[in-house]
Amino acid sequence: MTGVATVGVIGTGLVGSGLAKVLAAAGFSVVAHDIEPEKVKSLERSGVIPAGSPAGVAARADRVILSLMTPAIIRDVLFEKEGIITSLKLPTIVINTSTGSPDDAVMFQRELAVKGIEYLEAPISGTSVQIGNKEGVFLVGGRRETFNACKDIFEALGGKAVFLGAAGSGARAKLAINLVLGLNRAALAEGLVFASALGIDGKTFLELLKQTPAHSAVADLKGPKMVAGDFSTEGKLAQHRKDVGLIIDAARGAGHSLPLTEFHAKLLDDAISAGDGELDNSAIIKEIRRRWEMGTKPG
Repeated sequence: MTGVATVGVIGTGLVGSGLAKVLAAAGFSVVAHDIEPEKVKSLERSGVIPAGSPAGVAARADRVILSLMTPAIIRDVLFEKEGIITSLKLPTIVINTSTGSPDDAVMFQRELAVKGIEYLEAPISGTSVQIGNKEGVFLVGGRRETFNACKDIFEALGGKAVFLGAAGSGARAKLAINLVLGLNRAALAEGLVFASALGIDGKTFLELLKQTPAHSAVADLKGPKMVAGDFSTEGKLAQHRKDVGLIIDAARGAGHSLPLTEFHAKLLDDAISAGDGELDNSAIIKEIRRRWEMGTKPG
């Protein structure tokens, strides 16, 4: 590849903006679009170039990264009015970093292939802060040749990209990882509330955890936020609830139930009903605390 490579980013929320900034700092020319133009405008000081539509991004970038909330939004960005495939110049590769179902990944790969566009699913394990620090892990599914053609992008984003096989493989891995992460956060929150009720200071309890087998990366990442009541968003609670729905659907499709995750979904639903959906996912402790104070029994 010669000269400055141009990469498109569509969706500049917490994750997409982090990806755009890291790529721009690495020397890529980054063209970005978001349905909220002010989000892209705020990235201009980082060297990101705004585009007025997904088609506008595609016209300028051979490789386009998607960071979007739902399959319906992804479909609109790809195929509907001013979508990527309406551009007079089509990209060669679309990299979808959004969390979705394995079936979505297979479907998008098949439909883009009709237009001659290669597709990679690359959901990311990591918070928006970790992504901005180049610590996110990309769980990649698609064709090996397509993955190899994007190694410069993944290297610029931290080099933690794992090729897992055919389209759908990345989504399966991400859902399983998110299941464990979500339950770890809920368990940590319950432990902190329990310890506090027993008279153990939160900071002291976190330090104790570090010395025991109960220590985890989740305790390091989310424990201080839970103790401080700092729920500034690194990953929205409501977005994790969306992922939990995908996890439950995938399990049911395989003929299984997930009892802990199904109860976790109820916790998240109640937290969202209480107005915590836009807070960081560490805010699950607020729901645990509410239940403790009300004497609510599980079930």
